[in-house]
Amino acid sequence: MTDMLNYKVKAVASNIRNKRESLNYTQEYLAAKLSISQNAYSKIELGYTKITVERLFQIADILETELTELIKTENAEAA
Repeated sequence: MTDMLNYKVKAVASNIRNKRESLNYTQEYLAAKLSISQNAYSKIELGYTKITVERLFQIADILETELTELIKTENAEAA
C-alpha cells in the first residue's frame, strides 16, 4: 500500500512540474504566486512536501488547469 501511495504522490508532483514547464513558468513564479519560497515549491514538485487540498486547488488555478488533470495517476511519469 505504501508503494502505491508513494507512486501516486510522485505522479501528482510530476504532473504539476510537467504542466508548469509546458506553460514556461518558473518555480520562482509559482512560489511567488503561492507566497512560499522557491525551495519550498521545489519540494512540492519533488513530492517531499505533503500538500493540502487547498494548496492543490491554488496550484491548479495558477496553472490554469483542472484539478483532475493534476491528480491523474495513469500514464503519469513518476519522478
